[in-house]
Order: sequence, then structure tokens, then C-alpha cells
Amino acid sequence: MKSLPFLFLFLFTSSIAIGAIDDWGRTGHRVVGEIAQRHLTKKAAREIKDLLHGQSLAFVSTFADEIRSDDAYRQYAPWHYVNFPFDSTYEAHPKSEKGDIYTAIYKCLEVLKDDAAQKDKKVFHLKLLVHFLGDLHQPLHVGMADDRGGNKFQVQWFDEGTNLHNVWDERIIESYQMSYLELADNSPMLSQRQIAAIQNGSVNDWMYESRALCEKVYSTTKSGENLGYLYMYDYVNVVRTQLQKGGLRLAKLLNEVFS
Repeated sequence: MKSLPFLFLFLFTSSIAIGAIDDWGRTGHRVVGEIAQRHLTKKAAREIKDLLHGQSLAFVSTFADEIRSDDAYRQYAPWHYVNFPFDSTYEAHPKSEKGDIYTAIYKCLEVLKDDAAQKDKKVFHLKLLVHFLGDLHQPLHVGMADDRGGNKFQVQWFDEGTNLHNVWDERIIESYQMSYLELADNSPMLSQRQIAAIQNGSVNDWMYESRALCEKVYSTTKSGENLGYLYMYDYVNVVRTQLQKGGLRLAKLLNEVFS
């Protein structure tokens, strides 16, 4: 495929959303998995390879979406997101009895750290963890219940009707016309100090970082707006940064568990 000039000559008409996907899309999640894979310690990489029978983190990163069509896994649907009003906090707002992305990440870590947990249970929760760290860095997954995390926030993407959640899940990434490997390969080069700074903090800190970005997205996007070149220019590098952060932070958690 020919390399097109940055941004303005992308083939936007070929960017079709995959309706069954409800976060980052396959490409975004695989970027997160691939970046994490590249930052594992040798010990963590060996143990994860054994658990996944040689499959990569990129390969299993979409598992949590793939099982959503199976009623047997319906209980895990609320684990992909967390919602609370802009004038409130996660701590102050009533929690869902079904769980949320914050509690889900810690549940996955709990299982992975449990020496008594069966291998198939660890494999299942490892696959979920890879996915949920990606979701945590999609800002509209730390959104508001009123519009279902932007799913009811109607906009247009280059004259085609869609919603704000889908724009952030897929449209920006797919319009960039790069594979997950190309996106991972072309992530900004970072020093060890910069990587450590990104990996610093807790899941709570990372959740609120995404929340701040979510608020910015809402403040710069109008309902019914026709989003296009300027929106891509403003946010494509934000998306790439979020994917890189998700991968580096996933690696941190996995290294802590397995090293």
C-alpha cells in the first residue's frame, strides 16, 4: 500500500465502523497489547507465553469483546467502563453492583497473583486484563451514564452519521490507515525516565487521567457536529499517546505480577 501524505489524503471513505466492537476497536487493542509485549521482563514474558500457549498479548487483546456475544459471559459487560457525572468523583458516586472497569482490573490482578488459582482461570483473567487496560485509556470509557459513554452523543464523521464513542473507538484510528504493528512501531521514542514517569501511579490515577481527557473531549465537541480534518489533527496524536500509555502501564502491571 502506498504511503499517503500525513492526514489529508487518508481514504476516509473506507473507514467503516465494526458495529460489534464497543471500544478502541481491534486495531487499538492490538497496539496496546503489542507495546506491552515489548516492555515485559524476560521472566514475565516466559510465564505469559506459557499461560497463553505462545499467543501474544496483541492476539488475546480482543478476547473480552469477542465473548460479549455469548450470554454465558454477560456478567462481564459492565467491566468495560465506569460512569459518573462530571461534577462528582468515582469515590463519591454510587457504584454498580455488577462491577466496573476499575474493580475489574483489580479482580484480574487478584486472580493472577493467587498461587492457588487454576491455570484456566488465570488465562481467562489475563486476557481480560489486557483488554481492560486498553479500555481504561479510551477516555469515553470513563464517561457518563446519561449518554452511555458518548454512545448517544450523535455526531457526523466526514458527513457520515455516527456517535462520539464510535469516533474515539474506531474512526480516528481506522482513518489513520495504519496496522497495529505500524502504529506500535511508530510510537514516540521515549527515554527510560519518560517510560517510568508514564508507568508511575496507580490504576486510580490512570482512571482520572482518562477522565480529564474525557471532559476535554466533551468541551470541544458539539452534538450534531460534522467532525473531519481538524478533529483528526487535534486528536490523532492524543489517541496514539493513549494507546502507548495503555501498553506501557499494562506491561508494568504484568511485570509486577510475574517477575
